[in-house]
Formats: sequence, C-alpha cells, structure tokens
Amino acid sequence: LTRPTRNIPPELAEGVRQVMSIAIIVLIGWTLIVMIGAASKAMTRRYDMGVADNLRARRVHTQVRVIARILIAFVLIFMGSSILMTFPGVRQVGASVLASAGLAGLIVGFAARSSIANFIAGVQVALAEPFRLDDVVIIAGEWGRIEEITTTYVVVRIWDERRLIVPFSHFLEQPFQNWTRTRADIIGSVFWHVDYSVPLDDLRAELKRITEASPKFDGRVCVLQVTDARPTTLEIRALVSARNSGDAWDLRCEVREKMIAYIQREHPGALPKFRTLAEDAPGRDRGELPPGGPPPAARPIGDQISR
Repeated sequence: LTRPTRNIPPELAEGVRQVMSIAIIVLIGWTLIVMIGAASKAMTRRYDMGVADNLRARRVHTQVRVIARILIAFVLIFMGSSILMTFPGVRQVGASVLASAGLAGLIVGFAARSSIANFIAGVQVALAEPFRLDDVVIIAGEWGRIEEITTTYVVVRIWDERRLIVPFSHFLEQPFQNWTRTRADIIGSVFWHVDYSVPLDDLRAELKRITEASPKFDGRVCVLQVTDARPTTLEIRALVSARNSGDAWDLRCEVREKMIAYIQREHPGALPKFRTLAEDAPGRDRGELPPGGPPPAARPIGDQISR
C-alpha cells in the first residue's frame, strides 16, 4: 500500500493533500449550513403565518431567520479563512500580518464601517424585535409590510407592489411607525366638512348602520364626533375599528363613500356652502343703481366634502 505512494512526486502529493483538505473544509461547511437550514425550518414549521392572530408566529419567524443568516455568514467566513490557510504562502503572510493586526483592523473597520454597523444592527433587531416579518410599517412616508429580512437590510413591500430596500441601521437611527407591534387590530379615522345645519344624530345612526353591515368592522369602536368648528363648516370625524390595517383602509373608504351618498340624498342642505348677506343699497327702491354698477351675485361654493 505504501510502495505506490513512494513513487508520487512530492509536489503532486502536496497538491493532493491540499485538495483533500479543501474538500473536507467545504464538506464540513456545507453540512453546517444544511443543518442550520433544517433546524430553522423545523422551528418555524409549527407557526403558521397565515392565521389572523399571527403575532407569535411573526416573532418566531423573524428571530429564526435573522439568527440563521448570521450563523450561515459565520460559517462562510470560517470556510473561506480555513481554505486560505491551506496555502503555505497565505500562512506566511498571516504570520507577518499578526504583527500589524491593530493597524489592519482599524483600516478594515473604517472601510467596512457601514456593513459592520448594519450587521450589528441586524443582531440588535433579532434581540430587541422592533419589527417582525409581515409587520405593517410606515417608513420614509410609505405604507408597507416587512417582506424579507437579511443580514444587512430589510425589504418592505409597499401597498402598490413596489419594494423598499432599507438598511438595518435606518431602523435604529430613524423613527418609524409599526402598526402591528403588539396586535394587528387598529382604529381608522374618516373626516368630513359639512354645514352647520347637519343633523348629527342622524349621521351617528347612519354610521352605525353602515359599520354594522360591513364585514370589515370588528365591532369594537364606532364613534362620530365634531372635532372642529370653522367659520363656514363643521369638521366631523368618525372612528371605526377593524381586525387589521388592510380591513381598516377598506372600511374607511366604505364609510366615507356611503356617508357622502347619505348626506347628498337625505340632507343636501348640509353640504358645505358660504352664506352672503346682501343689504339694500341707497336708491334701490327708485330703480337707481349704486355707484360702481350692480352688486355681484352671491354664489354658493361647490361641494367641499373631503376626507
């Protein structure tokens, strides 16, 4: 068994040993990555993201995915460094680099400070959980859901199917809104501007009828209040609740449209308008015109109902 080995040139034997060492390192790294993936799938399989109350499922999926990506990154770094150390030249360079490791560390840290900051921010997000997968957030003025979490950035799916790529550090340095931090149900508001003559009790009864007939309403909050009294109109606000932000948006639009239709049909005089008081000018009884000609006709302002 040893006789054929003695006939192999030393250079070829060294190359074979190096190839075998690299293969073993790659095999070990690949095995670790497969084990991390299998463990993450096994841990998240029991938590369904499709249920209505998926708060715990979103928490588990977020933590497992972030931690799994971090562990895979460490395995890849270990594999790469181990493969490089199999080359004699790299080992010699490594011994000389140790003497200036402090300076090299400063240079590398300064060059990759943004990547390192995002990586550390990812670890903080996994531990502190300011947001989770499928959370509804408002960031940079955009409404969307957390679709994907990587080791350095987050993908937010905007309501119109655009994707917003946000680095981890942004979430720790800039404020953002999380509508599903502890629970998914939410209260939505609808505003109208109407005339002072509007019958508020009739509007409250109509709001109750509209919400009770809507499948988006969860039955918790249904309130109509006058929130401002302006010189020409009243500002009316309705508060309605829904099981999640998507249902709340649809419910708000439904309430707004049906309430406007109700006012136009049952109380058209309650639409916003300006009132003008025209006083008698001198000489009008004798058919004389005032200086400057006839007064301008008072015109009502058009429909000003708004959100």
